[in-house]
Amino acid sequence: MPKSKEQWKVYKNVFSEFSLRTLFKLSSERHFEELVSPISIGKEANIFSANTKDGDYIIVKIYRLENCNFNKMYEYISADPRFLKTSSQKRSTVFSWTQREYKNLMIAREVINVPTPITFKNNILLMEMVGEPAPMLKDAKPKNPEQFLKKIVENVKKLKEQGLVHGDLSEFNILNHDEEPVFIDFSQGTLTKAPNARELFERDLKNVNRFFSKIMDQKKVEKLLEKVQ
Repeated sequence: MPKSKEQWKVYKNVFSEFSLRTLFKLSSERHFEELVSPISIGKEANIFSANTKDGDYIIVKIYRLENCNFNKMYEYISADPRFLKTSSQKRSTVFSWTQREYKNLMIAREVINVPTPITFKNNILLMEMVGEPAPMLKDAKPKNPEQFLKKIVENVKKLKEQGLVHGDLSEFNILNHDEEPVFIDFSQGTLTKAPNARELFERDLKNVNRFFSKIMDQKKVEKLLEKVQ
């Protein structure tokens, strides 16, 4: 990432002016040196790798302030007991959305493998890079699907016991890191006491069932998933 504000102008076509200022602030606080390359460009967030002064790499997740599905975000976050006072104003909702993912990662990291959160500011979340980075499950099917699914089931159970539901679990949000599942993207995660927690939990299991039923015996999949009902 360029060191001076003048040099940062090269990113104007990529980031909003507000996101640019936030990135500059985080870089000035020495959380990272430069953005290196895009990892994922999505409808709601752009994900980049960045290097640090120690020569390591981290993930920089930048939620879009203009193009995000604001109404859907507010619907989810207003049901979360931790964010009942969130304003319906777009920017405030996106900031709370970013904070919620950080909080969910802090909870999840106590019991399962997730990217370690570093910090957040406004609409930007910094976290550990897993692997170089590790591929999504959809792009790296496990060598032993049954063993991998057992580990996913165990992770889901541990999260539930910790009082958290992932809320958007699928082959897109599970990394295959050396044949170990790593859950990512906790932005839709909510507490088990939230009114929509059961609905999100069942959707997680349905998505996992759909993916693994394509690569292994469906009855075995269903039998394993019964353990977390």
